[in-house]
Amino acid sequence: MVFSVFLQGSAGSAQAGRPVRPVRDSRAGRAGRGFRLVGAALTALTVAVVATGCGGDSASPAGQAADKKGSPAGADRVEPLAGQPAQRLPVTVDSADGKKVTVGSADRIVPLTGSLSEIVFTLGLGDKVVARDVTATFEQAEKLPVVTRGHDVSAESVLSLKPTLVLAETVSGPAESLQQIRDAGIPLVVVKTAKSLDDVGTRIDAVAATLGVPAAGDALKTRTESRLAAVRKDIPEPADGKKPRVAFLYLRGTASVYLLGGAESGAASLLEAAGAVDAGKESGLTKDFTAITSEALAKAAPDAILVMSKGLDSVGGIDGLVKIPGVAQTPAGMDRRVVSVPDGVLLNYGPRTDEVLTSLVEQLYAGGK
Repeated sequence: MVFSVFLQGSAGSAQAGRPVRPVRDSRAGRAGRGFRLVGAALTALTVAVVATGCGGDSASPAGQAADKKGSPAGADRVEPLAGQPAQRLPVTVDSADGKKVTVGSADRIVPLTGSLSEIVFTLGLGDKVVARDVTATFEQAEKLPVVTRGHDVSAESVLSLKPTLVLAETVSGPAESLQQIRDAGIPLVVVKTAKSLDDVGTRIDAVAATLGVPAAGDALKTRTESRLAAVRKDIPEPADGKKPRVAFLYLRGTASVYLLGGAESGAASLLEAAGAVDAGKESGLTKDFTAITSEALAKAAPDAILVMSKGLDSVGGIDGLVKIPGVAQTPAGMDRRVVSVPDGVLLNYGPRTDEVLTSLVEQLYAGGK
């Protein structure tokens, strides 16, 4: 995965406990675009952000580091468990929408979000997946047909692939499409959307139970929790005793949407696990997202800004980001400190969350201890 800190400012302005890794902004010099706040789109976009892990399109992130199996640089891959898990079907499971669903076959699986796809592939059942959401950008899934874009499920496209099981999240929709799939007799299981690190094991358990591979689920949960614990164990204390304040901004310049994450954005748990303070949450923003204003950013006073890589591109890179009202006046804006993470992985809260957390720690503390 691609993770990079963009720091353009005086080297002498770097302070302990704040992102200090200097990386040249490849988008420097690109003209900043005009910005305007559009409040009407906030509700719909917020749902899409949560549903897709803030994914944006089907393009695979470039320049990613080698995975744990030694894949070459540039690969965006999940790391499946060794061997093919033994399935025990049929099973009857509780769907997060209150229904009981009996699954008789998992030979043709359609996960409706990239996060669910990641879990299925990592459990070792990727060869049974026949379609993907636009946010499933990892290498093993990239050639599958796209049948959904988060909150825009195409029932016709899903049904045309003759699935034996469809996996959805609580924010998948529209409801009419999901009902159409069920009316066609296809088992559809809804998994609760993740909002924090505490949801990682629960989601793995839910997917594994639905696929009839509970033992593989236990193994993956153990592996994931162990890796997360290892990362958290090595988080350094900031030299000045002050935790870095990080504001999560959701940006879609092409749609003139600029949002500041609050307590329910999904980023708070990850930032806190990395030893940082979620600046939006700490400043009193209790909702998931709110329109960016100069006043809100001044109150948040972030030392660094966390963004999705495609969101950063959509506003013209850092040159465009600092032109958003209020950004340039924050400590992060003045020092041009921006942590950029690929859209499809930041809020997945799944088998690769340890990699996301590792990168955040490395970036925020310039390589850790």
